[in-house]
Amino acid sequence: MNIAPLENLRGDYAGMAPDWTVPQHADLYSAEDQAVWRTLVERQTALAHRYACDEFLRGLSSLGIGDTIPDFEAINARLMPLTGWRIAGVPGLIPDAAFYDHLAHRRFPVTVWIRTRAELDYLVEPDLFHDFFGHVPLLTDPVFADYMQAYGRRAIEAGSENIDRLARLYWFTVEFGLIRTAKGLKAYGAGILSSAAEVKHAIEDDDVERLPFDATTAMHRPYEIDKLQPTYFVLEDFHQLMDRPAAH
Repeated sequence: MNIAPLENLRGDYAGMAPDWTVPQHADLYSAEDQAVWRTLVERQTALAHRYACDEFLRGLSSLGIGDTIPDFEAINARLMPLTGWRIAGVPGLIPDAAFYDHLAHRRFPVTVWIRTRAELDYLVEPDLFHDFFGHVPLLTDPVFADYMQAYGRRAIEAGSENIDRLARLYWFTVEFGLIRTAKGLKAYGAGILSSAAEVKHAIEDDDVERLPFDATTAMHRPYEIDKLQPTYFVLEDFHQLMDRPAAH
């Protein structure tokens, strides 16, 4: 089989299956790809041990995330026995309907390409590091894993008229959520834990708004994607995520 180099697969949707998935080809990552992964993992793991909730840290340990880009199938062999979830390779951003369907069936889409060294601190679209390091560890937690599937199912039920509200809920929980713990305020959102600047900003800065989590409020709160967040919602417990928000 003639397989294109991974640097040519960024946003390459030509070889995807009908469900928008693509093979990972873990053996094709370059030495530079591995070096970028190693730099990011070392930096963000150190920050996670200071700022992340215990559920996230247990996930890092359970999955054995290390200094080489993970092989998705090897990760699935660890993840599926824990919560029934698996990860699936995708070429980049995929349509909402396809994304929700994957979540509803306990599959998390992970981008197969990794950012360049010039993009270590900011990336305009999710890459392998954000998707994997930021999202996958919490899929080992039974409560959060159930929330992710429930979110996917509710999104399918909700219809296109509620897409904006659902996007806000995802943004303020899965991507940029905080949780109060016995050890203090901690992060669980992937957008926080995959960013060196965001994680310190979210937990330590005084000029941000940290609101008690309410799903209905979050669904009506606007957000911006290209700057550090001014507002975060704080859970008291992951079980709060399973409370169904009000219809309006």
